Amino acid sequence: MDTLREILDPHFLLRNSVYVSLLVGFACPAIGIFLILRRLIFMGVALPQISSTGIAFAFSLPALGLISHTHFAHFAGDERLLAFVGGLGFTIAALLLLAFLERRGRGLVEGRVGTMYVLAGAWSILLLVKNPMGERGLLDLLRGEIIAVPDPELWLTLLSFGFVGLSLFLFQKEFLLVSFDPEMAVTLKKNVLAWDLFLFVLIGLTISVAVLSVGPLVTFGFLLIPPLTARLVARNMRQFSLLACSLGGGAALLGFAIAYRLDYPVGPTDVALLGFLYGAAFLGKHGLDWFGRRFAGK
Repeated sequence: MDTLREILDPHFLLRNSVYVSLLVGFACPAIGIFLILRRLIFMGVALPQISSTGIAFAFSLPALGLISHTHFAHFAGDERLLAFVGGLGFTIAALLLLAFLERRGRGLVEGRVGTMYVLAGAWSILLLVKNPMGERGLLDLLRGEIIAVPDPELWLTLLSFGFVGLSLFLFQKEFLLVSFDPEMAVTLKKNVLAWDLFLFVLIGLTISVAVLSVGPLVTFGFLLIPPLTARLVARNMRQFSLLACSLGGGAALLGFAIAYRLDYPVGPTDVALLGFLYGAAFLGKHGLDWFGRRFAGK
């Protein structure tokens, strides 16, 4: 409790890091719900990696000859903004390409997503090899070191996730309908393509900002583990959504406190805690089901 009170103190040195962790903890599960509803769990792995490739590409523009070193030096002071634009651009482009190929109905979705994941990982490494910004913190940026978060990045995260949260709240019924039952949406004369594109933009925005703040591994963890845990016990969509976001936010806060207390890296600690909670929920649910069957059998 003393550690929690310390990190929640408004004068805490790493308060911005705590706030960003909480924002990611609440926002990513809200988006991950739709990946699960669409049965695109593997996309939750691929998209953060693709966003990382966009970040690496943005910092490699001078080495690729696409922008002069003079112009790049002018933007270097806003490197977080440059990284955000690169990550968002690559993520949304990948989502639109996957959506287009899915509508064409050719090939396996898992195959396309897996190919993008592998290619994105390879190009991230290749772009970093000749990256002059590597020694200036790009590797830490891609690892998602949740330390010393500047005020502009906090505001970028807050505004981006605020827009995402408001959009999900206002248009939740439409997003659920086109994700869960697109045939019914067509019957009800909903513009499925437009709602899909809007949802993809929100997914891309959330993942890009999260990768920029906490890295691809932590983003993937918060995208999928809280919704998968919530699905074990939730009885309806409202419970599913509220429980997933609550688990994500609670794990982000508790994980930060544990990492701060034990001097562990925050991101991996968060993911390990999420895994523990998922395992406990899984064993608890199946244990109760087993005892219920045994009791009913008697």
